Amino acid sequence: MTENRAIVAIRLKVPDNTAFTALVALRRSGVEVARVERAEMWFLDDAGEPETLAQRVRADESIFNPHLHEVEVRNGSLPRAGEVWIAEASASDAPMRVTGVRKAKRAVSWSLLDSNDAPASRALLECACKSLLCNAAIEEAAFS
Repeated sequence: MTENRAIVAIRLKVPDNTAFTALVALRRSGVEVARVERAEMWFLDDAGEPETLAQRVRADESIFNPHLHEVEVRNGSLPRAGEVWIAEASASDAPMRVTGVRKAKRAVSWSLLDSNDAPASRALLECACKSLLCNAAIEEAAFS
């Protein structure tokens, strides 16, 4: 079977205290943002059927709780507008028990929105990364 590269986002469907804390800290540091969303991003080398990937991720209790999380298989290989992915600079493969997944890397997605619910600009994302979201000494930020 052919290996596919896939990106999966796992986000909370309950209020996210970490995202709320980031929102408050960003506002206090002068970053004009109305809403912050966070998700775990998984970059997978998958030998399974692409159509069943979300179902297989939901079956891994170590990363997915059906009462707390929702999963999205993402199209494309870059963050969306208003989104930045933060990953450890020297991150090795992360453990994952999803059937068919041969390798996995993890990052955190931060999506910033303005008062009109529009995605934040690249300049605003960069400012947020410098002030709070990314420790440049040990992490890397990926923008669209």
